[in-house]
Amino acid sequence: DVVIGYIHRGIEKLSENRTWTQIILLTDRMDYVAAATNNIGYCETVEKLMDIEVPRRAHYIRTILAELQRIASHCLWLGTHAMDIGAMTVFLYAFRERELILDLFEEYCGARLTYNSMRIGGLPLDIPTGWDRKVLEFCDIMESKIPEYEQLLTNNRIWLERTKGIGVISGPDATAIGLSGPPLRASGVLRDIRKDEPYAAYNEFEFDIPLGSRGDTYDRYLVRIEEFRQSLRIIRQAIDGLPEGPVMGKVPRLIKPPAGETYHAIESPKGELGYFIVSDGRATNPYRLRVRPPSFCNLQGLKPLIIGHLVADVVSLIGTIDIVL
Repeated sequence: DVVIGYIHRGIEKLSENRTWTQIILLTDRMDYVAAATNNIGYCETVEKLMDIEVPRRAHYIRTILAELQRIASHCLWLGTHAMDIGAMTVFLYAFRERELILDLFEEYCGARLTYNSMRIGGLPLDIPTGWDRKVLEFCDIMESKIPEYEQLLTNNRIWLERTKGIGVISGPDATAIGLSGPPLRASGVLRDIRKDEPYAAYNEFEFDIPLGSRGDTYDRYLVRIEEFRQSLRIIRQAIDGLPEGPVMGKVPRLIKPPAGETYHAIESPKGELGYFIVSDGRATNPYRLRVRPPSFCNLQGLKPLIIGHLVADVVSLIGTIDIVL
């Protein structure tokens, strides 16, 4: 049984006692293997409430960082998921590529895990000289390594026995539970916030949304593998078309949004990450902050997924949801 609450960290209540800028640090810690996407989601929510115009160059760099983060998160998912089922080599391969992404993040903002890499209104700093070239070099490396992952797993007899037909969930059932991200798309539901409600610079790029048909553990694996390729496609377009200009918009020194409330969601590596914030118009901290985290909502799918399977399958089903608790 899924029992929620033992590791509740009270980030929402902490946020209500911090200034709007200090909260960015806290968002890093919610999904600590996808910190950059948490930063983007929060900053864009405040920007929406304050009606701040973010420079186009900042939007492009945010998109590059978000897709690098998606690849890094999926590398960690693939390596740990495969290791849970018994494939040790994939873990070593996936972390080899993830390390290259962490190097890029470290060069950009000085951190490897929790980045604090966004600011309300744009970015704290521009990309270093030559960083864009290094990102393209990484894209070439990553593209050459994806076939290695597939060679190890996609037609592997043991992998197929442990994933095909395991944890099947239909599109309507997945929608009813509130699943989002790859687990929802693997059930054939075409829902991706990057396409449906574009943010950052996603409306300027061409990319496809991978879909599954059976909604089992194997389909969820295939969807994420294809997301590797689509993320590389987005990054290359963003680097090639990176505009000149500032990376920070016009933001008052003291951030105090007008009285009101708003909700804004982005497509994190694990699904829909949404922020609901309320400002009373007077304080330098939110009156209320509520997070709609993808891991918390996707975890609700575990119970219906495991019914009728073996205890041994629970390990692969927890892995296929890709949760950070």
